[in-house]
Amino acid sequence: MARKTRIHYPGAVYHVILRGNAGQNVFREDQDYLRFNRLIGEGHNLYKHRIHAFCLMPNHVHLVIQVEETPLSKIMQNLSQRYTSWFNRKNAVSGHVFQGRYKANLIDADPYLLEVIRYIHLNPVRAGLTSFPEHYPWSSDRSYSADAKNPWLTTDWLLSLFSDNQRQARKYYKRFLYEEIGEPRRIEFHRGSANGRILGNERFLEASLEKVHRNISPTPDIEKMIQRICNQFKVKEKDLSNAGKNQRTAKARAMLGWLVRESGSLTLTELGKILKRDVSGLSRAATLLAKKADRDESLKTIMEKLKRDLLSR
Repeated sequence: MARKTRIHYPGAVYHVILRGNAGQNVFREDQDYLRFNRLIGEGHNLYKHRIHAFCLMPNHVHLVIQVEETPLSKIMQNLSQRYTSWFNRKNAVSGHVFQGRYKANLIDADPYLLEVIRYIHLNPVRAGLTSFPEHYPWSSDRSYSADAKNPWLTTDWLLSLFSDNQRQARKYYKRFLYEEIGEPRRIEFHRGSANGRILGNERFLEASLEKVHRNISPTPDIEKMIQRICNQFKVKEKDLSNAGKNQRTAKARAMLGWLVRESGSLTLTELGKILKRDVSGLSRAATLLAKKADRDESLKTIMEKLKRDLLSR
């Protein structure tokens, strides 16, 4: 039976699980973990996706990846094949290192990102490899809890969900992590599917499929979009780059972020470069705006009209 094509659109977030062939260890010594880390970074530089979390266990790997234009399949093929070649040369062996195709969940980041990353960071504790997640050297936990530097890891999105203050955000993150430290593992986060599961509700699935459909259509004109929103909110384009807290400007940026996410073909990275603004801030503002629209019918009407005018083909 032919494999189903994974849902792909720029901005999609996946929880990826890559297992050792026949349950074998894919990491035998520190050098192996270090090499895999290096290859993750090289892939990130090549394909420009974002890594929000990772955990390298002895016989499997967890990654939270947010793609841009390059499909997840190409990213994972590059990573697994390069590590397999290196591992086999190093150990003078041949054959598969990983178990067939990787598993992946497309996740609705708003309700599930925190839960998935907590699950990943607690894996070594539940496996008995360490008593405290921050003591495990092969995960991204210490980049969240203790500001350990990693050039290819993105932590600002998740931390911004706790607080705008980095110190407070790390404190609240650690408290959130430890709330579940003695709980059993979440099966829905562990299994994944060869054809890609959806971790989200029917509304998220429908929106994801709509983005896939729109992504094969012509890309909306981002400059035209910015001009229209500036006119709508009576702000100047140069003001969108300012660090001030003008409410009208902030609302315009949030609306632009929301429209870019809804477009399915534009990216917040592209918008961030134009506006000289942080991607995580744009993402958070867009999320808050969407939640506000659920409670405010007049705002929802305005947003839907802008969406029709600027994104419809």
